[in-house]
Parts: sequence; C-alpha cells; structure tokens
Amino acid sequence: MSPRKKHIPQRTCIACRSVKDKRELIRIVRTPDRTVVVDETGKAQGRGAYLCHNPACWRKGLQQGIISRALKITVSAEDIERLKAYAQNLPETFA
Repeated sequence: MSPRKKHIPQRTCIACRSVKDKRELIRIVRTPDRTVVVDETGKAQGRGAYLCHNPACWRKGLQQGIISRALKITVSAEDIERLKAYAQNLPETFA
C-alpha cells in the first residue's frame, strides 16, 4: 500500500486569483470589533481573506478595494496604512 498523502488546504489570493497552499499565503482578518489586521497565525477569529507574498498583489488589493470587498467592510484609513506598512516589509522577490 502506498502511504496516504496528508490533505493540505488550498486558498485563493484575492488579488491575482492564484490557488496555493494555505501556508503560502498571508491571511488578513476582519476582527469582531470591525478592524482589519494581518493574521500571522492563520487562526484569528473573524472573516478572512488571503493575499500572496507578492507586493504587487498587496498594491492591487489596497488600491482597487479588493480587500474591502472580500472582507465585506469599508476598510478605515488607519487599517489601510497598517496594511501598507506590512506590505512594505515584504521582499520584492517572491517564490
């Protein structure tokens, strides 16, 4: 018998629509208090959406309102600035 492969959850980047393993993407969460934060653990409570590690996906998500649409909330200017600061720390080259 061949060994069983472990199921790996797949998620879609909301900007480029590419399907990847859940752990290869960054989760953004609308928390119960209606703020938007980056979920480093992937387990935070709230509605989530996923973005690639690609800075272009982050720019597209922030500029075109894709994050707002995916999280079903109007993202505040403060939250947008926090997400932009996080995106600036991403490497320009990605896997």
